[in-house]
Amino acid sequence: MLLDPYNQTDHPECKSRPDSGLSAITELDPGYITGPLSSVWKEWVKWCIEFGIEANAIIAVPYDWRLPPSLLEERDLYFHKLKLTFETALKLRGGPSVVFAHSLGNHVFRYFLEWLKLEIAPKQYIQWLDEHIYAYFAVGAPLLGAIETVKAALSGNTFGLPVSEGTARLMFNSFGSSLWMMPFSKYCRADGKYLKHFSGGIRKDHHTYQCEQEEFHSNYSGWPTNIINIEIPSIRGFDAYPSVSEFAETNLSSMECGLPTQLSFSAREVSDGTFFKAIEDYDSDSKRILYQLKKSYHDDPVLNPFTPWDRPPIKNVFCIYGIDSKTEVGYYFAPSGKPYPDNWIITDVIYEIEGSLISRSGNQVEGNPGPASGDETVPYHSLSWCKNWLGQRVNITRAPQSEHDGSDVQVELNVEHHYEQDIVPNMTRSPRVKYITYYEDSESIPGQRTAVWELDKANHRNIVRSPVLMRELWLQIWHDIHLDTKSNFVTKG
Repeated sequence: MLLDPYNQTDHPECKSRPDSGLSAITELDPGYITGPLSSVWKEWVKWCIEFGIEANAIIAVPYDWRLPPSLLEERDLYFHKLKLTFETALKLRGGPSVVFAHSLGNHVFRYFLEWLKLEIAPKQYIQWLDEHIYAYFAVGAPLLGAIETVKAALSGNTFGLPVSEGTARLMFNSFGSSLWMMPFSKYCRADGKYLKHFSGGIRKDHHTYQCEQEEFHSNYSGWPTNIINIEIPSIRGFDAYPSVSEFAETNLSSMECGLPTQLSFSAREVSDGTFFKAIEDYDSDSKRILYQLKKSYHDDPVLNPFTPWDRPPIKNVFCIYGIDSKTEVGYYFAPSGKPYPDNWIITDVIYEIEGSLISRSGNQVEGNPGPASGDETVPYHSLSWCKNWLGQRVNITRAPQSEHDGSDVQVELNVEHHYEQDIVPNMTRSPRVKYITYYEDSESIPGQRTAVWELDKANHRNIVRSPVLMRELWLQIWHDIHLDTKSNFVTKG
């Protein structure tokens, strides 16, 4: 599965390509090695068929998740084929499609929407979307990136597979897509490729990346804490990676000039390459990462994905994610004393959990925690960015996930909402009840609906197998196909 880290070509002795059809998304590779980890959309597809959706109406569009976005098109013509898939579905089924994307798939869909702007005439863009896409369900979308990507890049993340962390790191860092979900600042934006395409007056290789003053006046790029805290060796070469035990055995007075320096880096400093430049002399992967960061992301001809995503111009947008699980939001790294790829160790982890920050040892940590925590993989700060897609007046409903008689349903109407400010409902919670909180807006943009669903304790990787989510999706779709319904959203009572 390894790719050449620079040109992203296959290993000479092994060529891998994504499968096609529903089998490509139901399970990755069922067996005792991967076990339940391999099950992806299997339960979701089974549920759709049980509820009467024809199997040939469920169209899987798998992609090579190892590649950066531009190479998906360059090597596989992925976005051309995706456009053709939508157009073929319209002809065969007689109506627009409903899009479901999970995790990284949301970044792929975002790139497709930007790529599409450059493929068709500007006046036809919205018309094409209206004709071909009825609704977009963004599930577990890491809209501002995911912290675990940093861990995978520096020390490896096995995801439960029977491989060493060093091997996992080697594999992960050979993929150009490894940077696609790096955390970034909500205050920084790049120039619009769409405008450049039609103006024609800007050099292809010139890209501006500008940050609001808030980026430099606030802490942590708007995240709960610094993403990375790392000890940098004060010397280079053979002795650049002393072990922790060597420090303990050495007289500090004689090592005063040789003590490591601890540096901290925000989300912006991770995504703009500042962090990787700082460790370039101490980590052999940094040069490759900086190369891919510039070539495949900062200089991408369609989109710099390290910029906040505005609401996609689709009639109906539903953003769905889990909350209030213990989720990693920051790391402390130090030299391990071992050679690459095991040259860094994690000495501490910062977690968010239900409005607080704690260290791995259980101590409280100062920072800017949000009102909730994430889904065990993606922090709340990133998942909840889609609340900015809602307008100035939002209706909020909270209901139990389990069957109920309606007595525990809480509603707040016309709640005021300001851009880049979270919406926190003034509602009660029973400690033994898991809720769904719905944020709904059908008034801000004429003819369009936007909704955010927060599911208590829904795990990032398992949310697509959640019976609760399946039930809510079905109710919403069933509601929408009955044109005589009086409400814009499903009644929760």
